[in-house]
Order: sequence, then C-alpha cells, then structure tokens
Amino acid sequence: MNKFNTFLSAVLLASVVIPVSAQNAATNSPDEMVAYLFTYFNSNAPEDEQICYAISDDGYNYTPLNNGFPVIESDTIALTQCVRDPHILRCEDGKTFYMVATDMRSSLGWSSNRGMVLLKSTDLIHWQHSTVNFPTRYTKTWKNVIRVWAPETIYDHRAGKYMVFYSLRTSAPGSYDKIYYQYANSDFTDLEGEPRWLFDAGNATIDGDIVYNEADKLYHLFYKQESGRGIYQAVAKELTDKWQMVEGHVEQTKEAVEGVGVCKAIDGKSWIIMYDCYGNGHYQFCKSEDLKTFRFVQNTETKGKFTPRHGTIIPITRAEKERLLQAFGNNRQPILTGFHADPEVLYSHKTGKYYIYSTTDGTPGWGGHDFSVFSSTDLSNWTDEGKMLDVKGDQVRWATGNAWAPCIEEVKQKDGTYKYYFYFSAHNPQSNRKEIGVAVSDSPTGPFVDSGAPIITDADRPSEARGGQAIDVDVFTDPKTGKHYLYWGNGFMAGAELNDDMLSVKKETIKHLTPQGGTLDTWAFREGAYVFYRKGTYYFLWSVDDTGSPNYHVCYGTAKSPLGPINIDPDNYLVIRQKPESQIYGPAHNSILQIPKKDEWYIVYHRINKHFLYNSPGIHREVCIDRLTFDKKGRIIPVVPTLNGPF
Repeated sequence: MNKFNTFLSAVLLASVVIPVSAQNAATNSPDEMVAYLFTYFNSNAPEDEQICYAISDDGYNYTPLNNGFPVIESDTIALTQCVRDPHILRCEDGKTFYMVATDMRSSLGWSSNRGMVLLKSTDLIHWQHSTVNFPTRYTKTWKNVIRVWAPETIYDHRAGKYMVFYSLRTSAPGSYDKIYYQYANSDFTDLEGEPRWLFDAGNATIDGDIVYNEADKLYHLFYKQESGRGIYQAVAKELTDKWQMVEGHVEQTKEAVEGVGVCKAIDGKSWIIMYDCYGNGHYQFCKSEDLKTFRFVQNTETKGKFTPRHGTIIPITRAEKERLLQAFGNNRQPILTGFHADPEVLYSHKTGKYYIYSTTDGTPGWGGHDFSVFSSTDLSNWTDEGKMLDVKGDQVRWATGNAWAPCIEEVKQKDGTYKYYFYFSAHNPQSNRKEIGVAVSDSPTGPFVDSGAPIITDADRPSEARGGQAIDVDVFTDPKTGKHYLYWGNGFMAGAELNDDMLSVKKETIKHLTPQGGTLDTWAFREGAYVFYRKGTYYFLWSVDDTGSPNYHVCYGTAKSPLGPINIDPDNYLVIRQKPESQIYGPAHNSILQIPKKDEWYIVYHRINKHFLYNSPGIHREVCIDRLTFDKKGRIIPVVPTLNGPF
C-alpha cells in the first residue's frame, strides 16, 4: 500500500459538520446538488503546498475536511513534491472529475516551477495522476520556461475536447506572463500539441478562470492583471476567439487579491465569486446575478489548519457529500469520551483552565450516582480528572443516587484564595424526592465536602408552580452587584438569592420565574434553566420538550434583573435545536461560557447519541460545544449544532 492510500485508510471512519442550508431541501435524491467542495492549499510553507478540501452547504461558509490536513499529499503526485492553485472540474458525463495544479515549491522562488499535475477521479477520493514538465517535454520551443502558473480546465464544446489553460512565462528578455492553452488527451493524462496563446492584457496576466454564461451566450474570463489592483474580466463567444476586455474591477475590496474562482450556484440563478486576499490571509466571497455587477458577501474566518489559498469550488451531490464526509471527515464532537449529560462549564481564575462537570449517563433510569470533572486549556482537548463527588455513600449522607445536572461557582475570598461551590440534585430517600445539595472545595477538581443536608427541597417550590421536581440547578453571580442567585426546577422555574455563605437561600426571595406560553415546538419551559449576563441584559435559557426527544432544544428570554420578569421575543427565542441532516438530535440542557475579558461566547450542551435515537435516547447523551453569537441588538443568533465544533 502506498503512502497516499495509507493516509486515506486512516481517515475513513470520521465525519464532519456542514453549515445548514435551505437550498434544495425538497428532495432526498442522492443525485441532488446539495453542497460545494472547495479545493485549495494552505500556505507557502512546503508542508502546506498540498491539496486540501473544505465543504459548504451555502457556498460561502466552509468547514475543512480531514481536520484541515491534506487529502492528496503532494510528494505522491508532484515532481517538486509541492502543488499550488488546484482547480477542480466536473466533466460532461457528470461523474468524472478532473483536477489540475501548479507543480511548484515556492520556497525555491516564484520563477521555479516548470509544469503542472493532471489528476482524474470518479469518486473525489481516489485520484490518478500524471505530470507535464515543459522544459523536458518541449525541448526546442519551451526549454526556457520559468513559470507555468495556475492551470485550469474547461470543456470546449466546439472542439469536443477539454482545454487546459494556464499562465506561461519564459526567461527571454521582456517576457511576461500570458495565458496559453492546450487540449488534454482523451484519458486526461497528457497535453496535446504545444502551448498556444489564448489571452494577455498587455502586461503580466495570471490566474485565469473561465465560465460559460447561458444568459448572454458568452465565455467569461476572469484574471489578475499584475499592473492593476486586482481582478479583471474579458468575454468571447468561443474559447479560442479574440477576447474583449471588460471595464471595471471584479473584486469588492482594496486589498491585494489573486486566485479568482467563479462557480454557478446550486440555485441556477446566481454566481459565487471568490478570490484570495493573500496579503491579509483570508478569502473573500461575492455574489453576482449577471457577471456584470458583484456584491460582497463575506470574508472567510481563517484559523487553525483552515487558511485557504488559491483554490476553486464545484457543486456536489448528496451522495458525493456523504462519501466525502465518510472518507475525510473531522468529527471532533463529542468533546468528552463516553456518555455524559447536563454539562456545566467553568473557567477557573485560580488555575487558568476550563472545567466541565456533568451528569454521568448511560445508566438505566438515570441511575448514575457520581460526578466527574474534566479539564482543558484550549476547550478542544479534555482530561478526565476523575470522580469528584459520589452521592451514594459517605460523601453525601442524605442522598442515595440519581446524581443529576450540577452547576458550580468559583468565588474569590477576602484573603485572595478561592472556594468552589458545587450544586447538584440527588434522590433523598427520606422524602422520596429529588432535592438539591451543595458541596464545597478549595480546588475545582476537589475533594468536595457536602454541606450535610439539602438546601432546596420540594417545600421551596413557589406557590404558583405546578408539578415537576427540584432538579436542574443553576448558580449565577450578578456582576453588577456581586450577589449570588440559585435557579432550579423541572416543569417550573424558580429563583432565589443565596445567602452570603452560598450554602442556603433567602427564602423570602424565592420567586416563580416560569416563562409563559409557547409550545413544544417553540419555547414551552421544561427544565435546565441557565442564566448569564451580557452588556446590561440578563439572559435566561431553558430546555424544551423531553430529554429523550430529538426535538429537545434550548430557548431564551431576557430580563432587566436576575429575578425577572422574563420577556420573550416571539420572533427570536431559539438558541439551538436538532439538525437531522447531520444526525444531530436533542441538543439542549446547556451552560454558557464567556472567554475572560472577551466578548467571545460558547454554548456547551448535550445531544442524543445517534446510535441510540430509538433505544433509550434519554440516557445515551454526549457533550458538545459550539460558538454562541449575538446580533447588533444583543439577540442570540440561533446556533447551528455541529459535528466538528468551533475550533
């Protein structure tokens, strides 16, 4: 087995998240176009001059496959062992794919490449390849070639062949980059004849991309003109006719750009235009209805292993998308191993680490009796710190089991030390009810010492509350006043101010906070209250429906004080809900994390393990994390749950 096949085998069992799209949702045909594939390389470093994939449902928001690592390794296909500028094309038969790339190691200099790589595939996973080296192929006429840049392929209907066009420059005095072309042979392993001139703008002309527009019956050539600022355009009736230059710039930025790519959108009505803002390290996407006017859409968010450079996109079918996800996915969710639920996330100022506390899941009847704590320095990699409290035994004498839905607060003491107050619900055999206790520690990982008795019992239920249990506790410290509050309830939401000792509540402050109205499809309160504060607003989050339902989801309202009243915007109440197309079900019962001193937020939640959707889903849950964002009015932008996470 060669290196490339070994690499492929290593990633066959992973999967990945794709941003949600409303397009083409009407059918489930495997041949329906539902997504876009982005082929690109990552940087000028030799280890990054390899072919990578990213995928998108809307053509603008991309998630890298294979954790951002190459899907085709350059040392298996290129003479220089590096490639750049990959261009991908779906062939006329609809099932074959051609890709061409610059065979170049940029660390050797910008005039160091002499050829290109041709690749062919029928599944987007396995690729046949061949190389064309111009000085050795064309020893008389093109032996002094110093650049063969950014090749691309298009089908020439008049010739009945696939044209490969590229920028070519020799070392001859006065030479500059011009666009040339050749036709590929029938099996796309070689080029026919010698390079023929196609177009130049009178000075260095590179990075050409050609599309055919049915609306005006013209071929549109987009290119970079080195003497100008950015992307220009020319048109012709046939590929080998004389091209007429079009006035005006294509790019919608003053940044330096290159590597333009143009793709007909899945809707069949618009075009996606993309180009590499190479000076500032991001891609920019625009939209056009007519290839005459261009509207800015967005810049890519580049971070980690997703730093795309000069690439192209094509629409792909549902079957192709699923095949790519299986082969090159990067499923980083769930973030904790095993079954866990009701996650509570904490940033500790004492240790500078993040912690997650959760219900231990996977036990019939939600019968778990201990809590574990996990730590992380980056929110991606989590270390199991062990069992930090067991309610079945000597640690918590008033309880016997059902250790559920914890929360924790770090409180700095007057002497500069820290204490950790861990609140939880458990079964009290004396009352035969679920009640809420608290344990205290000097460390976020314990050991924790229980206070000795429940601090919330069924007797603390507000008079307006009906049904439900004293579970799903949440603790909140008001940054405006420094006061601490406790919230709880299943079937109702109650809240109260804590006493200064954090070990009891001020009974006179107990308040009924249950959000009114709503349905199981909207904001009907069930459980899992969580409160946080941002820019003058108190946000109240809660879970809707049953924890074993795929419809289990999170909604929210806002208030002007920690004890309400809660206001719900009927047009903006959703925080997160299921995404069946990605097999994400029941994302709810959450906590919220703010990165210290930043307006950067994350939601940590559980979801149903997809393999148990129809077999005890309520006790087979797993913990995930995604980014939480807000609009300019402070409203929560609904979270699209992911398989890959936010990092």
